[in-house]
Amino acid sequence: MAKEGQGDLNAIARGAAAAKGLPPVDRWDPPYCGEIDMRIAADGTWFYQKTPIGRPALVRLFASVLKREGSRYFLVTPVEKCGIIVDDAPFLATEMQVEGELANRILRFVTNVGDEVLCGPDHPLRFEPEAGTGGLKPYLLVRRNLWAKVTRALFFDLVDIGEERDVDGVRLYGVLSRGQFFPMAPVDNLSETR
Repeated sequence: MAKEGQGDLNAIARGAAAAKGLPPVDRWDPPYCGEIDMRIAADGTWFYQKTPIGRPALVRLFASVLKREGSRYFLVTPVEKCGIIVDDAPFLATEMQVEGELANRILRFVTNVGDEVLCGPDHPLRFEPEAGTGGLKPYLLVRRNLWAKVTRALFFDLVDIGEERDVDGVRLYGVLSRGQFFPMAPVDNLSETR
């Protein structure tokens, strides 16, 4: 039995397990049942009641019913919705393969919860300034407005395959995948940091 306002974690797990493939959480609008003591840390670790969830299959199960509404994150089933805390992005892009070259390049990513994502128009990369460092934090859209932070090692790989392009009269440095150019920063800004 869940504590009042905390939702029923077992019911969420049962609802997620019953679904074949990814459940259509974007079409579910169940009543809000309160917050659950679950947090996804910036390094991709999932915690329940301040203890890391050690079973990858359970993490994948919860990830399959994760939904974002505005800036809030919820675990949802057709009958309930429980709020959780996400420190940065809910997923981490941990592997990358580069297929093809130049205009035919495809970047294939794998997340810490097993999602395979082909970077392109439907799954863009974005690069945000990192507070206090002057660096960039890369993110990849995985699904349903849920993003994966790209690990530092993969970010360096992206920089290595990056190129310069003129976009609307501005010289930008970025990376190409599935015919889409994803700018990291203006080339002039990069020159100033060298």
